[in-house]
Amino acid sequence: MTVHFIGAGPGAPDLITVRGLALIRRCPVILYAGSLVPAEVVAEAPAGARVVDTAPLTLDQIVAEIEAAHRAGHDVARVHSGDPSLYGAIAEQMRRLDALGIPYDVTPGVPSFAAAAAALATELTLPDISQTVILTRTAVRSSAMPAGEDLASLGRSGATLAIHLSVSNLAHVVAELTPLYGADCPAVVAVRVSWPDQMLIRGTLADIRDKVKAAGITRTALILVGRTLSGAEFSDSRLYAADHTHLLRK
Repeated sequence: MTVHFIGAGPGAPDLITVRGLALIRRCPVILYAGSLVPAEVVAEAPAGARVVDTAPLTLDQIVAEIEAAHRAGHDVARVHSGDPSLYGAIAEQMRRLDALGIPYDVTPGVPSFAAAAAALATELTLPDISQTVILTRTAVRSSAMPAGEDLASLGRSGATLAIHLSVSNLAHVVAELTPLYGADCPAVVAVRVSWPDQMLIRGTLADIRDKVKAAGITRTALILVGRTLSGAEFSDSRLYAADHTHLLRK
């Protein structure tokens, strides 16, 4: 028996990995985050499978479901949205499983920031503009941010920022980043990326809050901030330059 932590991707059912879907199709127990995992993915469960939406459950209740499956010798597909390595809360579950001696593995998924970049048809790392992407969040009702990981500190890098779980804290985001990036810095709020009702709200730090407020967006959104979002002029990378030699090009 094994618990398979699976990243379902950002929302579109066909963005789950082949491996992840194959596991869901054969596991007799499916535990999924119903608030963000599409129903079409769960519908791929085998006939007669126990399918449980974990959105209203506590950690103890989720672990109890896994323990019951373990006693029965049933593999479990534990399906999370996006990629489980980012704000997936899998570490606390794996800690419990370690204590219980229950084996597990992890299958990655398409993260929301990658899906947002694809929807925008943009590259988040451009020569001369930014070669770093910082994935972060702000503290709203969730855990406090560790020392040194506040937006003011991270923003001094000038990197492209992908700010998760913070659209309800957008006023704070704008206030912290405007002195560092400038009011004219491009900002995008990507809402339910890859779902049928996807929305991409484009603006700058000066006006993005008003645009998001007008759209009535309060959850399930990713904030992107950085000059790579503006279509600014940049140099070609050295990767394909004619005078650039490497192992595969004589």
